[in-house]
Amino acid sequence: MEGDLGDADLLNRLFGTHAIDAVMHFAAFSQVGESMHQPLKYYQNNIAATVTLLDAMVRHNVKHFIFSSTAAVYGEPESVPIAEEHPCKPTNPYGNTKLAVERMLADCDAAHGLTYTALRYFNAAGADGSGEIGEMHDPETHLIPIVLQAAAGQRDCIQVFGTDYPTTDGTCIRDYVHVNDLAQAHLLALDALLEGAGSAVYNLGSSKGYSVREVIEKAEAVTGRNIPVKEAPRRAGDPAILIASSDRIKKELGWMSVYDNLEAIIETAWNWHVSRT
Repeated sequence: MEGDLGDADLLNRLFGTHAIDAVMHFAAFSQVGESMHQPLKYYQNNIAATVTLLDAMVRHNVKHFIFSSTAAVYGEPESVPIAEEHPCKPTNPYGNTKLAVERMLADCDAAHGLTYTALRYFNAAGADGSGEIGEMHDPETHLIPIVLQAAAGQRDCIQVFGTDYPTTDGTCIRDYVHVNDLAQAHLLALDALLEGAGSAVYNLGSSKGYSVREVIEKAEAVTGRNIPVKEAPRRAGDPAILIASSDRIKKELGWMSVYDNLEAIIETAWNWHVSRT
């Protein structure tokens, strides 16, 4: 069924027609820069529409919820790697919306017994090895597909936003996790909730950090192509370093990343990209 998450009538028909045990909620706007300029768009879609969804779930006694959250809830980290207990101080409206939903979920658990798992993604990347599913946005804002577009000659260069961060090479550092590993975490979380586990929050990352320049260098190694770079000012709302501690989900759900190095992640993305051109 296709429709608007904010359409209460549609949701009530859906939950009233089908016996649904759990909901996985992926629908959200997710561009940090855009959220800085259009915060109300993010509050309406990411928060208000989720309220409508949760209301329908409570009305129809649907008890389990898996939420696509984000490392953006942490803001500028006080220490790395970042554990789930780290203070949440988002630096952009996108992160604010995800943290607000996490807090709503905790309230719904307390009031209605709706158990949930919030999965705080770090940087999702890569493509499915089957070649059927890959990453392509319009406009494209994610680093790895932009870098690969530049490698393929579809862009003149890759813009590096900020070269004066307090990192080894002055560019932002991020933790990349393969989309298949993310998918596996959702299945593990679903199994746990259906088997009676309580609500939980988990980081999802590789626990390894790579700077923007390192991503470009590794993409050049994978593709065998030179990738032109143009330096640009920092973007508002971008923390300098985001690296996950994923110890909790490994211990409690048995999750492990299969794609445990950036080259392997980029290679799957490049293979998919080449197959599409």
